[in-house]
Amino acid sequence: MLVHICCSVDSHFFLEKLRKDFPDEKLTGFFYDPNIHPYSEYRLRYLDVERSCKKLGIELIEGEYDFENWIQAVRGLEYEPEKGKRCEVCFDKRFQVSAQKAKELGEKSFTTTLLVSPLKSQQQLKAAGEEFEAKTGIKFIAVDYRSGGGTQDQSRVTKEQQLYRQDYCGCIYGLTMQREQQNKLMDEMFSPISNATLPASIEERLELYTKRMELEEKNTPYKIVRHKFLNYRQLFFRVIKGKKEVIPAYALSYSTLPRKKAQGRIEYEIEGIYHLNREEVRFVSLEKFNELCGKRYRDIYELIYNPPSFKEEQRVRSAILEEPYDLTPIIVTDIADITDSKLTIELDAKTYEDTKEKLIVL
Repeated sequence: MLVHICCSVDSHFFLEKLRKDFPDEKLTGFFYDPNIHPYSEYRLRYLDVERSCKKLGIELIEGEYDFENWIQAVRGLEYEPEKGKRCEVCFDKRFQVSAQKAKELGEKSFTTTLLVSPLKSQQQLKAAGEEFEAKTGIKFIAVDYRSGGGTQDQSRVTKEQQLYRQDYCGCIYGLTMQREQQNKLMDEMFSPISNATLPASIEERLELYTKRMELEEKNTPYKIVRHKFLNYRQLFFRVIKGKKEVIPAYALSYSTLPRKKAQGRIEYEIEGIYHLNREEVRFVSLEKFNELCGKRYRDIYELIYNPPSFKEEQRVRSAILEEPYDLTPIIVTDIADITDSKLTIELDAKTYEDTKEKLIVL
């Protein structure tokens, strides 16, 4: 039996139940989910499914990530709600490819772990599966593992196995609507030009879960714990000298402006820290930043495209302001460019309550 897999939270529990109910079937997992966006999230989910299937001793095949074809398939349905027509088209595409893969492998039946997801309509899934059964002759196995306390049991298995628990279905349209309803920043779509790993980002989780697999290979005990913290994302930043000359500058993490814009002049300097006469803005030279950070940046552009980690920036912030939760803008630039000029600082940044995971080696 070919089993279409969407994520480990659904698949681990589903495959355990399926193996018990179909003991004579050889189960083959098929991860085909071109709807998942961004690609880093796709890699993260596949990584955890790969780990899950390895623990269960089930062969796993990865399908093609043909995201552009998926986008074309759901064109015009972007604003459909969850369990609406976009989901139907999405199921059809994934079932079509899954049924073709089952036929290619000589399988006589296929099913999907989507059936156990509380976010999906079993009626929609059964209808789509039966349609492809009629077209291909590959029997669709529609099982219900949600009723009778199944969802609670699935949650227990997820915790016991420390599976990656994503908090959105997968597609960009569902994510957009969900974040709008939650009035939350859609930080999953942030990707700095520097490729820096941001706190609580998909990339950070990908690093964590990769490290987790390395620990398991060495039989090293660990625990994944979650904690709340103040997160930060910088949307736009620049410094303008005079009327229109944009100068190279870098704003440290947790730099904020209440009205996204400040204008003024350097008023005074204390111990290498230059103070603007508006909005408590601080400027430091690249030399001063290197001294505080223990780096050897040659110019501002190198700092912009290859910045230090968030932790390193926070140590610099603490050294300058001596306050762990200070949101004062700290800007690194060539001090000679700004001491005698009117400056305009444009900074659009968000701070918000968030939750992140931490890997603790026991």
